[in-house]
Amino acid sequence: MANKPAVGIQLYTVREQLDKDFVGTLETVKKIGYEGVEFAGNYGGLAARDVLKLCDEIGLKILSTHTGFDAFTNDFDGAVNYLADLGISYSAIPWMPADKCPGTEGFAEMKELFIRMQAALEKKGIRLLYHNHDFEFFAHPEGGYSYDRLFTEVPGLWPEFDVCWLTYAGTDPVEYINKYSDKIAVVHLKDFVGGKGSTPAYALIDADGNEIKPEADAEVSAFEFRPVGHGVVKMKEVVETAIAHGAKCFIVEQDDCYGDCFGCAEKSYAYLKSLGL
Repeated sequence: MANKPAVGIQLYTVREQLDKDFVGTLETVKKIGYEGVEFAGNYGGLAARDVLKLCDEIGLKILSTHTGFDAFTNDFDGAVNYLADLGISYSAIPWMPADKCPGTEGFAEMKELFIRMQAALEKKGIRLLYHNHDFEFFAHPEGGYSYDRLFTEVPGLWPEFDVCWLTYAGTDPVEYINKYSDKIAVVHLKDFVGGKGSTPAYALIDADGNEIKPEADAEVSAFEFRPVGHGVVKMKEVVETAIAHGAKCFIVEQDDCYGDCFGCAEKSYAYLKSLGL
């Protein structure tokens, strides 16, 4: 496969193991076969250059990161410099509050921060991405979805499509990849079974790094995450379309592995290998 994208894993998938054994978890990810990782705030308490050195020694590429707004509001220059020292080309904002999405009163302040982050990271050679959930897909007062308006308001911002949440939101991930064909670099591959209820099926992360758990919902109880290729997302078409538009890397993520994160990671990797990745 010409220009084959790298296959990495979002370390949120193995977060409990990462907390217990930072180095050992990275080594296990490498043994499974993953070429790289996407960090999500846990760097083992290490300086960025030491994280980069460790990953180099293990044989893992740092493909991207998830770095939340709080990291920038707490220490803007520190957050930018840390990401630069990791040697990455991409960093994604993992989520934004629904009441600060485009079309809300809170967006003006959020837009200013987005533009400031994008400009600062661009100077370091880092592309700023935004990782979607489903809640950004509501009607904007001027038409279309709030989600799409974000990329109009912040022209230098690129999407990091999470194909699970695009599907869950009732949109077509393949259509979205085609729609943003000139901005396809990092794509989140995540799969699920079940349907959408009235409350979120996921946990978000607060400013202290703690999960914000959704309330129980009978409809959502039918929802479960699955290894990539083992759910309802049309994954083969997603992969083929993203490759056609120049995707640089695919990031496997499973928010809940139900006690078997490495087993799920192995299944996801095996599926992607069966596609020729």
